[in-house]
Amino acid sequence: MQHRFILLFLFLTGQLFAQGNPKFILDADTGNEVDDLYAIVRVLIEPGWDLLGVNATQWQITHWREVPNSMENSHRLNQVLMAYVQEKDRVPTYRGATARLFDWGNKSQTSPASNFIVEEARKMPEGEKLNVVALGALTNVASALLDAPDIAPKVRLYWLGSSYDFGEGTMKNTDFNSVMDIQAVDIILHTPVETHIIPNNVAVAFDMTYAETKERLAGKHEVFDYLLYRWFQHLGGGRLSRILWDVALVEAIIHPEWAEKVKITTSKERGSREVHYYRSIQDDRMREDFFRTLLAYFANE
Repeated sequence: MQHRFILLFLFLTGQLFAQGNPKFILDADTGNEVDDLYAIVRVLIEPGWDLLGVNATQWQITHWREVPNSMENSHRLNQVLMAYVQEKDRVPTYRGATARLFDWGNKSQTSPASNFIVEEARKMPEGEKLNVVALGALTNVASALLDAPDIAPKVRLYWLGSSYDFGEGTMKNTDFNSVMDIQAVDIILHTPVETHIIPNNVAVAFDMTYAETKERLAGKHEVFDYLLYRWFQHLGGGRLSRILWDVALVEAIIHPEWAEKVKITTSKERGSREVHYYRSIQDDRMREDFFRTLLAYFANE
């Protein structure tokens, strides 16, 4: 009888851990546009995610030449956000590749970030997947899959990138995130990793004005004031409204009921494989959730 109780206890304990929050890694080009900062803060306070780490990805071939090391710039901004949001038990941050994939030979740009993805994916129990949310170039994710093809069945990728014509069934990769490493996009599309994409022509609906953001957040927490400061000090500052592309993806993952998703099959040159595409989002609900969640969380500090 005692053995039965022990076995029952072990079973229930295993079930409890198996039902824990899904594990996520965030991969962001934080120094590029201000939307990354807003998305990262939203993720850091999401109780439904077990956030394992935040990676910095490169955006080195951009025309913004005043940032000589784009990955390092993003990495340091990630650390600044951690300091504002998490005084202790901070989520670790990792440096990614400093440039896009190589053109020939071993194309991987192995880095602490790509190694981190490999390590965490290999830890996943049978039947579970590591969720990787990529907000910029896919260099770190593609490098991880090139270095360790065995992790593909253990990874679920969410990405902001490309554009998709749902009427014609055509994908384009002329957007910023694709162009920053088009080799990485090709690697992902030819790898059997579960992939969910919010295209730019859908995420564009998630716009916010500086006036509303200031009215709702200013003076209520130091991290809010920092986000407002970055609105104008970030690259491309001075805009009275912005599209917060990355927040759209994060909200769509947190609240799948506010997003319509369809399965498409890519063309032959893009892997002839299944991809989950976000077709539409309820941006008004997402926008309100963003403000409400931030205000409620930091009101208790």
